[in-house]
Amino acid sequence: MGSLLVGGLVFVFLSMATSIGLIVRGRLPDHHLNAESKDVIRLATAVVGTLSALALGLLIATAKSSYDNAEVEMRTAAARVLLLDRVMAQYGPETDKARQLLRELIEKRLSRGWTAETTDETSSNAPGEYQDIEAVQADLRSLAPRDAVQHSLQARALEVSGMLAETHWLLVESGKEGLPWAFLTVLVCWLSLLFATFGLQAPANPTVLSILLVCALSVAGAIFLVSDMANPYVGLIRVSDAPLQFAIERLGKP
Repeated sequence: MGSLLVGGLVFVFLSMATSIGLIVRGRLPDHHLNAESKDVIRLATAVVGTLSALALGLLIATAKSSYDNAEVEMRTAAARVLLLDRVMAQYGPETDKARQLLRELIEKRLSRGWTAETTDETSSNAPGEYQDIEAVQADLRSLAPRDAVQHSLQARALEVSGMLAETHWLLVESGKEGLPWAFLTVLVCWLSLLFATFGLQAPANPTVLSILLVCALSVAGAIFLVSDMANPYVGLIRVSDAPLQFAIERLGKP
């Protein structure tokens, strides 16, 4: 589900909860909303409000951690690509084919995007990216080192290409993690309860309604940010592919 859609649904739920509170307020007897009743409502909702704040803070921290990890993974992958290319360049012209395959792999990644959904898909007769990196490894294994130096470079190139393959499969395995939806659902229920009590206690004048509307929009915006950052390779807040762009400019150089 898209982050904008999640944020929009949260805004709708909170607005509906506020409207329900306002409707119920107009139908309740006066003694249900006297000073003592409002004090009890405030105390009860303070507990829910505290829990909601803690839960939202935890979600924000989790999403930020996912985003930061993805950014580190992107930079690490770009650095490994450059390292692999340089190791193969040092080996000699025998690795020209493998270097070209590596460049094509990065070009494909940039054109498709860095997501679990696109990383293994095939288009026309083009293989998935896991097959591309395996083709590079196959070329490296087929080399026949002439001396100890080339033997060392071949071993190093195979090690780095293995780390790139590992990064690929880690992306595939973790690509569908995202937000804990059960946790988010409970949080939205708590927030809806809070906004319903706001409507229950608030006088229905334009100033109060405007403030409640802005508050609902702010909370929905926070949920949108959390949802978007929890999927760091797609959406509006995504990890920059600048490291890969920088890497591809340097690939294939002598």
